[in-house]
Amino acid sequence: MQLTYLDSNTWLFNFNGTNILLDPWLVGPLVFANQGWFFKGDRTKPKAIPDKIDAILLSQGLPDHAHPPTLEKLDRAIPVIGSPNAIGVVRDLGYTNLTSLEHGDRTTFVDITIEAVPGSPIGPTLMENAYFVRSAAGSFYYEPHGFHHRPSLEAAEPVDAAIVPVVGLNLPVVGAFIKGEEAALEVAQLLRPRFVIPTTTRGDVEFTGVLEKLLGVSGTEGEFQQALSERCPEVRSLLPTPGEPFELSAVAG
Repeated sequence: MQLTYLDSNTWLFNFNGTNILLDPWLVGPLVFANQGWFFKGDRTKPKAIPDKIDAILLSQGLPDHAHPPTLEKLDRAIPVIGSPNAIGVVRDLGYTNLTSLEHGDRTTFVDITIEAVPGSPIGPTLMENAYFVRSAAGSFYYEPHGFHHRPSLEAAEPVDAAIVPVVGLNLPVVGAFIKGEEAALEVAQLLRPRFVIPTTTRGDVEFTGVLEKLLGVSGTEGEFQQALSERCPEVRSLLPTPGEPFELSAVAG
């Protein structure tokens, strides 16, 4: 299993030649409801669209996971697997090969098994998807906002990597909308992956707008690495370089 981190929530996974693009934001700015004055993300370094994409996996229907300008650039015939909200976004964009996963659902693409479990809350009652992705080439757990469903983690088989945020982001009154260190440590303790790999708050991205000025950051990658070494010494923290492919087997030891 080869992994390439493409900033923010975006990853490309190569499972023995099968490429899955996860939560892609690759072109154009990131805005919500066309309100750039409120919040806007821009890439400081351009990211090329991968030459070969066999499937797209979407955890949420919000633009930082199902980014319409990026999805509009991709071939509408590419199979898309995602949460019901995400599938609604790509259906409106003209995609036709769609697999919607409710919590507890599983699907198989080629020889890759994808299981959806409860993830980040969207509103008072709705939760989007986190995923367990497994194949003979490797396995990982992914939840991009740090909202982990403990019963799902307790019931899960081990994985090679947990791809989760390790730095938190907070808003006044609202509190944490991305959970960092403590949530990631809980994942490490429950899943015992070989590696914890940070996502979401890393990469070559700049944010502007009213909301950005209100954001508070909790923790650092260095503090997480120290806490992980103390509480789960058998689990390693791995910091990927955006845009550079790597294989877990090459860094194991």
